[in-house]
Amino acid sequence: MLKVLYILITVILPLSSLGQTIYGTVTDKNGKPLEFVNIYEKVDGIGTTTDELGKYKIENLPTGEHKLIVSFVGYIPFEESFYLSNGNSLKVDVVLEEDTQSLDEFVVSGTMKPISKTESAVPVEVYNTEFFKANPTPSLFESMENVNGVRPQNNCNVCNTGDIHINGLEGSYTMVLIDGMPLVSGLSTVYGLTGIPQSLIERVEVVKGPASTLYGSEAIGGLINVITKTPVNAPIFSADVFSSSWGEVNTDLGFRFGKKEKFNSIIGVNYFNYQNPIDHNNDGFTDLTLQDRISVFNKWSFNRKQSRVLNIAFRYNYEDRWGGQMNWTPVFRGGDSVYGESIYTSRWETFGTYQLPTKEKVFFQFSGNGHQQNSTYGDTWYIADQYVGFGQLYWNKVTKKHDITSALVYRYTYYDDNTPATSFVNTDSSTSINQPNITHLPGVFVQDNISIGTQSKLLLGMRYDYNSIHGNIFTPRVNYKWSSKDLRNTLRIGGGTGYRVVNVFTEDHAALTGARTVIFEEALKPETSYNANLNYVHKAYLDAGLLNIDFSGWFTYFTNKIVPDYETNANTIYYGNLNGSAKSQGVSLNVDLYLKNGFRFLIGSTLMDVLIKENNIIERQLLTENFTGNFTLGYELKQIGLSIDYTGKVYSPMRLPLLGELDNRSEHSPWFSIQNIQLTKSLGKQDQFEVYGGIKNLLNYTPPSNSIARAFDPFDRGVIFDNDGNAIPTENNPNALTFDPAYVYASNQGIRGFIGMRYSFK
Repeated sequence: MLKVLYILITVILPLSSLGQTIYGTVTDKNGKPLEFVNIYEKVDGIGTTTDELGKYKIENLPTGEHKLIVSFVGYIPFEESFYLSNGNSLKVDVVLEEDTQSLDEFVVSGTMKPISKTESAVPVEVYNTEFFKANPTPSLFESMENVNGVRPQNNCNVCNTGDIHINGLEGSYTMVLIDGMPLVSGLSTVYGLTGIPQSLIERVEVVKGPASTLYGSEAIGGLINVITKTPVNAPIFSADVFSSSWGEVNTDLGFRFGKKEKFNSIIGVNYFNYQNPIDHNNDGFTDLTLQDRISVFNKWSFNRKQSRVLNIAFRYNYEDRWGGQMNWTPVFRGGDSVYGESIYTSRWETFGTYQLPTKEKVFFQFSGNGHQQNSTYGDTWYIADQYVGFGQLYWNKVTKKHDITSALVYRYTYYDDNTPATSFVNTDSSTSINQPNITHLPGVFVQDNISIGTQSKLLLGMRYDYNSIHGNIFTPRVNYKWSSKDLRNTLRIGGGTGYRVVNVFTEDHAALTGARTVIFEEALKPETSYNANLNYVHKAYLDAGLLNIDFSGWFTYFTNKIVPDYETNANTIYYGNLNGSAKSQGVSLNVDLYLKNGFRFLIGSTLMDVLIKENNIIERQLLTENFTGNFTLGYELKQIGLSIDYTGKVYSPMRLPLLGELDNRSEHSPWFSIQNIQLTKSLGKQDQFEVYGGIKNLLNYTPPSNSIARAFDPFDRGVIFDNDGNAIPTENNPNALTFDPAYVYASNQGIRGFIGMRYSFK
């Protein structure tokens, strides 16, 4: 008898306490059932997913306290604690709300195919149009200043051309894409990000670190992928026009048309004009380059059987810009009496995707661009033509645990200019013969996105390219991602290699100014980088709102790095592969807080070291800061349709290029900050019409007035040189300076007001 009682107590009674069940249905706010939603009972670690009707059931739960967590990509997780008594079941129906602030949409930059940002093994930062509206600018190039770890760098005090730095690496290490297609060109970081009507931009994706396994050369430091709106989702008409107190006028217009059952198309036009010479620092030169720019963008999307993809886009960009002495006019273009830098640029681009009519998912992607530039830098002429053709045929195969993408790739590059870079001397006749640079770059890559259970992914990739000049190039990579069951914590670890083949004359403005002679010390070899990175993301759903924390650390090591030497000779730039090594290392942190009362705080910081080691001497890279911080503080008063945005960025000192030991300018820039404030008022229904205005550069920060060395003598008529071409100190030139506009780290454009309006008809 006692034995029977013992069995009842130790076996049967505990089993009876495991008879409890939780069940229910998960829908969105419109009542639509959600399939494959993660259901997790935290106390006992039991989980399941919803079926096609949104239903779920968790059985055999013990009596006691329980906590149910319901999570789904793109929705705010649901949590509820409850007590289960013996023999009872509990029905819990859940309605999930869309997570509009976490930016957890689909991205393509990390794997070349649409994938949830949370599911991507490669860390991808996503910025939507609302982010850029907080500080409107004439071009996306300038808007990138608001992104943590990204800096638009002004490379010239006179013509104001620039590039995009990611984690301290120069713009030639950044690849620019539109809709996932590379605009492969040395000048793409400038012209690829200007003239795209911002009203047609869906989002901007940023990948920091080498992406050469997927995209090849130029992606050694990272990439910026501009995703435009799909034609079917774009507004019928949109307009965004603003002007500043300096006289800048920027106009964006967008149109949509088509037959939904056959095709849809969008056309965007951007026009920017600034024709008001200003010299507030009294150095005799324009503080801001005068510009007249127009860009036209057209995208088509065709409806095909079985929803197969077919889209194609075109863009044309023309720009006339000049900067120089205040009395310069086009009459002086290319002459040696009044100094000016005048650039005429004509650029066209086309790109598209075609899905083959096969059972397997096979796509052909292509892009092409032509870039014609006619420039004068004082009395130095630079005339160049560049044509790039790119195509890839890729196949995507998805199985239960594998997502495989493989591709055949080919790139053709034609480059010709009027410099020694595309000519050689015939030893028989001692004459210079023009020889355009033509490069063929076939390649192949394969990647496998492997699912390891429900919480981990492993991404393996390998690329092989054959450069017709430099030979074989391999670029492997590996990425690992782990996510907690409630999707609140994500850890990513990655590593890989990258490479870059350079063209100095399309990448380095200093080579073209006419102020210095360019000397190649050797035949330049491709650069190679080795990268490791770590990324951790945490989401906290608070009673007051949503908190996102994004931490990253990276280390990149370079061999054969090509570093311009400005310091050996003040009148010469020497180019050669580094006889040593270089590295970029650092950490970054983004903290985004969205409160239900209308406040939002987006704060970021990057701490980094970019060092060059040669002959056992270690130096910081020129024009590279150790620290940047950025912030966006916003508040929305929904009752009256008014929002306030306060944005800014802080920079630590950078090492600047001096002209010799006697140069009396500071070797380092100071700490400085550019800050802006804006008010936006919504009018009409559904925010179709907005007016906005504010002040840019609130602190009125500008570099010192002596940034241009010997601005009063741009043709060096008062400079005496020795036999080696070095300036020597004289009574009229005690610091042995020559004219040089490369000492630049910030814009000369000071405080200014702006006002504008937006209209969208859907």
